This record gives sequence, C-alpha cells and structure tokens, in this order.
Amino acid sequence: MDSTASPEPVVPIPVKIVIAGGFGVGKTTAVGAISEIPVLSTEASITEVAAAIDRTGHTPAKTQTTVALDFGRITIDEEIKLYLFGTPGQDRFGFMWRDLVEGAFGALVIVDTRRLDDCYPAVDYFEKIGLPFVVAVNLFDGQLDHKLDDVRWALAIPDRVPVVTIDARVRRSVRDALVILLRRALEDLVPEEPKAEERPRAGARHAE
Repeated sequence: MDSTASPEPVVPIPVKIVIAGGFGVGKTTAVGAISEIPVLSTEASITEVAAAIDRTGHTPAKTQTTVALDFGRITIDEEIKLYLFGTPGQDRFGFMWRDLVEGAFGALVIVDTRRLDDCYPAVDYFEKIGLPFVVAVNLFDGQLDHKLDDVRWALAIPDRVPVVTIDARVRRSVRDALVILLRRALEDLVPEEPKAEERPRAGARHAE
C-alpha cells in the first residue's frame, strides 16, 4: 500500500475586481469578453427619458443599459480567481457604489476619450477611498484619439496609476489590463521607502 499522501488540491484565492467607468464605455462588453462563465447582467431597455438624462449622443446604437451590476469570473491561474463586478455608468445609480466596491482588491476604470468627464466620478471615488485602480482607454473603432500622456494630464492621474489602452471586445486585451491592475494593487501591499518630497500632480481636472 502506498503510504505517500496525495497533495491537497489548491483552492484559488477569490479576488474581487470592480469594472467602472461612464455610460456606454464598454464595461459590460469587457466583462462578457473575459468571463469564463455566462455573465450575470442586469440590463434594461433605454427609454426616451433615460436617453435624455444619460446623454446617449455618442452611443446612438446602444439600446440596453446596466441598472445594477454585471458579474463575471475568470481564473488567472491555479492560485487566483477573479470575480468581476461591473458598475452602472449613470450618476443616478451612484448610491450603489459603496456596496459594489466593498471588499474589492482593485478597480479597472474604462474610459471613452470622447467623454472624459464621465469617468471623473470613478477616478475621484477610488482615489478618495484609496482603492488601487488602472485607467483603461477603450479603443473604439480600433483607434486611439488622444495620447495616453494627454489622458493622464486631463485626469490629473499620478505616475503610480497605470494608463493603458484596451479593446473591450477582445479577451486578451481585457486580460492584459487586469494583470496590470493586479500588479498595481500588489504594489500597495509592499511598503514604500520614504520620499524627501511629494511630486506635484500631473495636471488638473477641468470642469469647463
């Protein structure tokens, strides 16, 4: 009889990730592209009243919108399994953010450069609560309309926050952005050496 004990199966660590951003930037698309399970989505039809409130001019073909959350899952390796929570993009659903973000390890903020102001609430919120995040510029029609350095300046994002491109329709692209987010969040777990002085912010958000 073989007395050698069988190795215990590795149980992946569950990691909660928030996918945030403004209305129609590609959050639901990104979760659907990467999830290994059918996405739990709470979408509803966009009414004429909602279209006027949510400024759908840049997304005229969009007929559905998330009203609660999108939920998906992706196994990174045998040790890590990501649980993805997509937030609603409309300001009127902002009251749900605290519950959706609770326990999150980090956040991916998807940006449409045609409507940069729509992502300010997410950037401000994550900075306020100290949640590590990455800004991902969605390549609508496969094009980058603005340089990433210009996006960083416009959002006043410090150098420690990665700004990357993403094609929310492509699994590999979403995966790469999530890996960058994991690395960014892990950096916060390692104490930094004290600095002589703090660098000023890269830019200033413009309300105009």
